[in-house]
Amino acid sequence: MSVIEVTRGEGPIVLGLPHTGTEVPPEIWAGLNEVGRALADADWHVERLYAGLRDDVSTVRTRVHRYAIDVNRPPDGASLYPGQATTGLCPLTDFDGRPIYREGQAPDEAEVARRRAAYHAPYHAALAAELARVKARHGVAILYDCHSIRSKIPHLFDGILPDFNIGTNLSTSCAALVEEVAVARAAQAAGFTHVVNGRFRGGWTTRAYGRPDEGVHAIQMELAQASYMQEAPPWRYLEPKAEVLRPHLLHILNGLADVVEAGELR
Repeated sequence: MSVIEVTRGEGPIVLGLPHTGTEVPPEIWAGLNEVGRALADADWHVERLYAGLRDDVSTVRTRVHRYAIDVNRPPDGASLYPGQATTGLCPLTDFDGRPIYREGQAPDEAEVARRRAAYHAPYHAALAAELARVKARHGVAILYDCHSIRSKIPHLFDGILPDFNIGTNLSTSCAALVEEVAVARAAQAAGFTHVVNGRFRGGWTTRAYGRPDEGVHAIQMELAQASYMQEAPPWRYLEPKAEVLRPHLLHILNGLADVVEAGELR
């Protein structure tokens, strides 16, 4: 059975869901320690948060947890944030810097290559295919990469993360208009905070696919999990908070779709 889930919509937006999976293949699970088996660093409930907001979006999701392999990292394992704490292609630690494997069980080079072929490559093949299909239909495509993370992780960043963390790889992964719309609509969300190209300026997906000169525009939306869920086990989805946030997410998606439908992107 494929670990990749694709839904096809007729609109101009493709939602990437690279970190919502919670499945770990048995052979990988066997090597994880207690910290790893807690699976703490999933983008919990993000697929639920966006579900049904627009019925014309396409989605590409992997069911595999990022501890098996992180599909939002370069396939060669290069760091996205040189000099800063981060996790790699096949993470060896959690976001708090704690080892996730039993002693001697961390993946070697051959195992990393196996996981890359089994899980990373299929995800990106599916994502590239959807972007090509959408672009063929609309002339352009917008990749909106959906993420969330705990609002306080001292090992990764200081202080408290804003609610909306918009990443456009320093304004290079999309047209200025796409960034402007996302930022303006996040700023209109009363009671929420936002930042552009702060601690999270876009992962490998945003950087690799964002080619505005070729009609593919990519942004990453990293949400602080405190805006919609419990940031500790059992990681509960908090419906009242989520229902306040969801209309603002819809407002952002609607704005992005509107600029395509108005012919303002080429």
